[in-house]
Amino acid sequence: MLSWRYRAGCLKVLALQILLLLIGLSGLSFTGIGIDYLRQQLQPNSPDPHWLFGWRPPPDWPPAAVLGLVAGCILGLALLRVVLTFLYQAQVGELVQGRIVVDLRAQVYDKLQRLSFRFFDENASGSIINRVTRDVQATRLFIDGVLLPGIIMALSLGIYLAYMLSLHTGLTLACLATTPLLWLLTARFSRLVKPAYLLNRSLVDRMILVLSETVQGIHVIKGFAREPEAMARFRKANRKVRDQNAWIFLRVTRYTPGIGFLAQLNLVVLLAYGGYLAIQGVLPLGAGLVVFAGLLQQFSGQISNLSNLANSVQESLSGARRVFDILDAPVEIRNAPDALRPPRLLGGVRFEGVSFHYEPGAEVLREVTFDVQPGQCIAILGATGSGKSTLLSLIPRFYDPTRGAVLLDGMDARRLDLDILRKNVGIVFQENFLFSNTVAANIAFGNPGATREQVERAARVAAAHDFITELPKGYDTVLAEGACTLSGGQRQRLAIARAILLEPAILLLDDPTAAIDPDTEHEILEAMANATAGRTTFVVAHRLSTLRRADLILVLERGRLVQSGTHEQLMAVTGPYRGAALLQLMDGESRRILEGAAP
Repeated sequence: MLSWRYRAGCLKVLALQILLLLIGLSGLSFTGIGIDYLRQQLQPNSPDPHWLFGWRPPPDWPPAAVLGLVAGCILGLALLRVVLTFLYQAQVGELVQGRIVVDLRAQVYDKLQRLSFRFFDENASGSIINRVTRDVQATRLFIDGVLLPGIIMALSLGIYLAYMLSLHTGLTLACLATTPLLWLLTARFSRLVKPAYLLNRSLVDRMILVLSETVQGIHVIKGFAREPEAMARFRKANRKVRDQNAWIFLRVTRYTPGIGFLAQLNLVVLLAYGGYLAIQGVLPLGAGLVVFAGLLQQFSGQISNLSNLANSVQESLSGARRVFDILDAPVEIRNAPDALRPPRLLGGVRFEGVSFHYEPGAEVLREVTFDVQPGQCIAILGATGSGKSTLLSLIPRFYDPTRGAVLLDGMDARRLDLDILRKNVGIVFQENFLFSNTVAANIAFGNPGATREQVERAARVAAAHDFITELPKGYDTVLAEGACTLSGGQRQRLAIARAILLEPAILLLDDPTAAIDPDTEHEILEAMANATAGRTTFVVAHRLSTLRRADLILVLERGRLVQSGTHEQLMAVTGPYRGAALLQLMDGESRRILEGAAP
């Protein structure tokens, strides 16, 4: 299908190659004519040359003029071949590198944007990067290293075979007797190296993953003085790739000479049988034996290319298969055919018997039901792995429930247009990512058309304005990769500002104060009190200072909703919430909160 999409360019390449083949045959024919003409001049009793298209030079032409004409034709064909070869290579380069690779890589990237989180959960980042870069190039190899050469080889062999059969059928069959054996060896070689190339791709994925983790975790590696172990780990992964490449190379080097040897046997047959036919006068020397030798040499060269072609087939297909695994991956989260497009959500959220699992048989959420009115603040409490972040991820449809339904303003989230849904949901993730761009651009990421005034207002609400103005260029400061020059609290506040700028109907905060000191936490909570007014807010929290502000607290245990209510209601009964609160190391304010609660 990929080749069919670019069929016009492929047909141009094939047309140029056919012209090159015809020019090559014409050059061989003129060479044979020249040899037969010289032989006739030296041996007048020898057969006349077989001139092309029935044309013969006038009888009064001197031999030098005839030979000059033949030589001029050969030279002209050679020059034409140079021009066409240049055009052919330019067309292949423009088709493959200028269009196919660029378009395919863009297509893979576009598909990655539409795949659900589940795909990224199941595939390591190193593998994905390798597919978009190296494997796309391998797909390019299939076009210009397998498909086009394969078609050209088939055309060449067909034309050469027809020409040789027209010269002498018996000699052609004798010279090509080894061809079936060549095909058998090629098929065996392909079966041998196919799994080796697949393994090679996975080993390269592993090496890239090790490199990526090393770069991202360099502070941890240096902090624990683990540089030698990190280097040893990468060397081990690198050696595995090297050893696998060596194994493949060894098989190729064993296979290629054998193919070349069998191809050269054809020339031995030609000299023996063809020479006998020429001596007997059955086959002309120039237009017969010499041309046949040139054709057979070209034919044997194409057959010898089977080794490269077979190797390229497996190398390119192993990469192409991984690229098309992405392109063919199902888009699990997509718009319904009759998707609803409300102008703006009010913020009502209802979970009706929601269950969810990442893998069958391992449910993360079990029959969760609750109802939230627009404008309420909902705190979610639970131990690690209880399903808090998963619950949040179902609201903007990063995943769909395996059972039950998530309703927004009474509408099933699966019926809402995805763009409208997600523009109505602001998110601050547990691990926030900032792009290598200006501070202002990062805050305005979800709303690129926001004015500077709007950006600064969002930053003030998130208690980020003061530290931003202290940066070298303020809001125009370009952040380094991963915003490594900012503290964890500063990155968190920029992420909060980014979410607030959307003016969403629903705000999801996945433990937003976890990386912030108590003073900054108090400042953010006070500032966000105004930002969350009239907006439905879900916040994953463990600190009492955050929990006590919520209109409703949901307590999760192993994916089940075991308690719900206000802080005062939950502190009045024995249960997980009260137990978790009593275990906290409390400051003076939290201690007073608990002392005033019912026993």
